[in-house]
Amino acid sequence: MSKCIYMKRFLLFALALVCVEAFAQKGVCYTEASDLTLVGKVFPDTPNPYQRMDFTKYGGWDARDVNLLEMSSGIIASFKTDSPRIYVKARFTSLDKGMHSAFSSRGFDLYIKKDGQWLWAGSCAYGPDKKTESDNPKVLAENMDSSMKECIIYLPTYSKEKSVQIGVEEGCSIVKGEIPFRHRICLHGSSYMHGRSTGRAGQTVPGFLTRMTGMQFCSLGVSGDCKMQPQFANALKDADVDAFVFDAFSNGTDASIKENLFPFIETIQASKPGVPLIFISTIWREKRNFNSREDNRERLKAAAADSLMKIAVKKYKDVYYVNTSNATSSQHDTTEDGTHPGDWGYYLWAESIRKPILKILKKYGIK
Repeated sequence: MSKCIYMKRFLLFALALVCVEAFAQKGVCYTEASDLTLVGKVFPDTPNPYQRMDFTKYGGWDARDVNLLEMSSGIIASFKTDSPRIYVKARFTSLDKGMHSAFSSRGFDLYIKKDGQWLWAGSCAYGPDKKTESDNPKVLAENMDSSMKECIIYLPTYSKEKSVQIGVEEGCSIVKGEIPFRHRICLHGSSYMHGRSTGRAGQTVPGFLTRMTGMQFCSLGVSGDCKMQPQFANALKDADVDAFVFDAFSNGTDASIKENLFPFIETIQASKPGVPLIFISTIWREKRNFNSREDNRERLKAAAADSLMKIAVKKYKDVYYVNTSNATSSQHDTTEDGTHPGDWGYYLWAESIRKPILKILKKYGIK
C-alpha cells in the first residue's frame, strides 16, 4: 500500500475523531464555577477563586506554604440544574503526579441532594499532563431525569486550577445554589485534612463532617505543614468563622508542639475572643505497630500534646481538647500506607470526633 493511501487513511481517522468530539460536546453550555456559589473556603475572597489564601494580604509564607495553599482541596461549587447530564471542564496550572487516587488529587466529585441527604452522583479523574488535560471536558453524571437537582461539586485535593466550568445540556438551566451548609467552621490541619489517600475529593474529614452535620467545615488542610507556625496564626486570626477545629498535633514533633502551641492560641485569641478553639488529638499511625523508632516518635508527640492541652484548657477560656480521634477498625486494617487512612478510616475519624465537637459548638449557639 502506498504512503499516500496510508496518509489519506490517517487524515480520515483524525477527522473522524474530531467529529466525534465535536458531536459529544454539541449543545453543551458551560458556566464558570466562580459565577455560581463557592463554599468551603476559610478565606472566601482570593484573587484566584480556586485557591485558599490571599498571598497579597498575608505574608510570611515559604514556598511549601504557597504551593499547598494554591491547591483547591475542600472548595465546593454549589448550583442547581435540571440537566440530565453534567459536565466539568477545567484549566489547570498544576496537576498532581503523586501516588494519590486521581479521582481525589486531580478529579471532581459530584453529590446531589435526595430526600434531604447528599448522595454521591458521579466523579471524574484527569491525567497528570496539564498540556493535554486542560480544557478537556469530562462527564460527571448522565441519564438523569429532568427535575431540578441541588448539586455540589468538590474540586481536586492536590491540583491547581485557574478555571473550572460546569456544563449542562443546551436548553437546560443552571443557577447559583444557596450556601447549602450552616455556619462557618475552620478546620486547619495536616495531610489528613488535606485529603491524602482519599479515593475521591469529597472523602476528606472536613467533607464527611460537613455532610454528616449540615455545618460548613471549611478545609485548610496543608500536607505535612500544619505545625502551628506564626504565619498561619497571623492569617487565621482574621478568618471570618464561628469556630476553629485544629488537627495540630499530626505534623511536627514534641519539640515543635511545645514551642508553638501557646503562642498559636494567644495570637488567634487576641483577635477572636469568645470564639471556640477546638484541638483534636492525632490518630494511631499503623506504621508504629512494629517500628520501634516510629512508635517512640509518635508516643513522645502524643504525650506532649496531652500534657500541654491539660494546661491550655485551664489557662485559656474557650479552648478545648477532643482526644477521641480514631481512624482504624478493630482489625487495624483501614490504613493506606501506614500513615494515612483510606476512605473508611477517614469516615471513622470524622464519626469519632463528631459528637464531642457538636457538644462544644452547642455551648456557643452553633447548631
